[in-house]
Amino acid sequence: MEQFASGWKQNYYGKGDVIVYRLNRDGAAPNNQSPVFGANVLILIYGDAFWPTYATGDNTDLIATDSMKNFIQRETANYSGSDLEDYCRFLGAKFLGLYPQVEGVQVSATEIPYSPFSEASKAFTPSGPERLSARIELNRAGVVEIASGIRGFRMLRLGGSAFYGFVRDQYTTLPEIHNRPLHMWLDLEWQYSNPESAFSAGRIPCAIRSIVRQVFESFESGSIQQIIYQTGAKILEEIPEISEIHLEANNRTWDTIVERGEELGVYTDARPPYGCLGLRLRRGS
Repeated sequence: MEQFASGWKQNYYGKGDVIVYRLNRDGAAPNNQSPVFGANVLILIYGDAFWPTYATGDNTDLIATDSMKNFIQRETANYSGSDLEDYCRFLGAKFLGLYPQVEGVQVSATEIPYSPFSEASKAFTPSGPERLSARIELNRAGVVEIASGIRGFRMLRLGGSAFYGFVRDQYTTLPEIHNRPLHMWLDLEWQYSNPESAFSAGRIPCAIRSIVRQVFESFESGSIQQIIYQTGAKILEEIPEISEIHLEANNRTWDTIVERGEELGVYTDARPPYGCLGLRLRRGS
């Protein structure tokens, strides 16, 4: 179910999974940005003008979702930047300007990243697995919400992760572990103290990527909860533009096939179910 920062909506609709790739085929992308800009876009609009479609089937003011798809794909040619937040703002503001019956619009985008084979190469390959995301809601009064995120971190640590001292009762079968190989998935989403801070040309997401990896690599943890707390706290400490951050981790630690002490092991992908752990931190709380 979709949510809007501006509150409850009686109706909304839009178009999702709109895939677009903008290629600077001569390699001359501005400001040293990548020649490949890829995104998966969701646009949602709301307004009283669309209620007759629901109530009576009257489509007089309805904008077809196919038109929304065409709008996103064609207008991407008129966007020259690479900042995902700015891209969502560009699409949302232009859509509001085109259609006066729209009271508000929410545009979400997830990057489809590609990396060059080598510096100045014209050959690229999909990169990741983590991907940037952005969401912006605009209405006639201006920006309602801007949120950014990075989803899909997949991280493996060979040791230095423990989990022991938890409640033991008739349902407990998990052994206490003092030094495990940890396989963890992580998604993050954050909001800004000042909306204009969101348009950092990639500086803030780059800094967050670095902090996530640094904490996971260096911190000897007693639980995954402790890892995500240390990550969120460090992000708030080092990036003053962020007002709130939401972290959600999955424990995807591999199942053990055989271990020879702590020196050697063979493992396989973890079976479901998996542990899900969430945390929200706000500046000043």
